[in-house]
Parts: sequence; C-alpha cells; structure tokens
Amino acid sequence: MNLVETLVHYRRFRLVKWILSLLCIEFPASVRVGNRLRIVHRGFGLVVHPLTDIGNDVTLYHGVTVGRADAHIPFSRSAMEKIVIEDEVVLFPGCIVLGGPGVTRISRGTIIAANAVLTQSTQENEIWGGVPAKRIGVRISGSGEVSAKENGL
Repeated sequence: MNLVETLVHYRRFRLVKWILSLLCIEFPASVRVGNRLRIVHRGFGLVVHPLTDIGNDVTLYHGVTVGRADAHIPFSRSAMEKIVIEDEVVLFPGCIVLGGPGVTRISRGTIIAANAVLTQSTQENEIWGGVPAKRIGVRISGSGEVSAKENGL
C-alpha cells in the first residue's frame, strides 16, 4: 500500500483530509471502498463523488473524476444515484465518469480508457474509450489481455 492509498484509508481524520486536499485529491469519507484499492501516480487530481461505492481490486489513476452529469442544478433536484464501481475495474488517467442521469454502475472488469467521458453504465469486462465513451472492445477475463477487433482496432 503506497502513501496515498494509506491516506485514503484514514481519510475520516481531519488532518488526513487536509493532506489529501494538498495533493488535489477529493475522496470523501462517505465513499465505500473494498480491499486492495490501487491509486497510481499518487492520484493527483483524483475526485470521487460522495455517493460512490468502490469494489475490490479497483485501480484509479491520476486525474480521474467520478461525479454528477447534472452538476449545474442543485443536488436536491439531481437525478444522481449511487455510482457502483465493481471489482477489478481500471479507470485510466483523466477519464470522467458522469453519474446522475448517466452512469449508475461500472461492471466488474471494465476498463475506461484515458481521457474518456463515460455517460452510461457498462457490462462486465468491457473496454470503453472516446468522448463520449463508446464500447471499443472486450477484456478477456483473468488474462489481462484485451480484444478490440469488433471495431477494427
């Protein structure tokens, strides 16, 4: 467990919350986190919405945002529900997950490519990329290999 992962684990303490803010990390205490969360490249710029549940073996890179698609309206009128990030999901640098009227679940084994903007929920072992993100391939479960033949990649 690296320093940032340790800080996230103890984020309920005011001093730790302050240190995370110096690292430009917003990771509220209300976020439920499973085992073996990996935060890569010190997680600079990482923002996670308070209504998020994160599963086991999830990897978050720097610059990832998990937030509301309808942030322009008051939360009391928002369609925002809990965003569930299931086990073995990888969110690559700069990707944005827009909850509310968009994403409610990122299913097990899903990969979201760098700088992608995800506006809908995913199915297991899918690979999503682009703006807005579209399914560009399938992750072969357990092997770490990916297949993107369906789109000619």
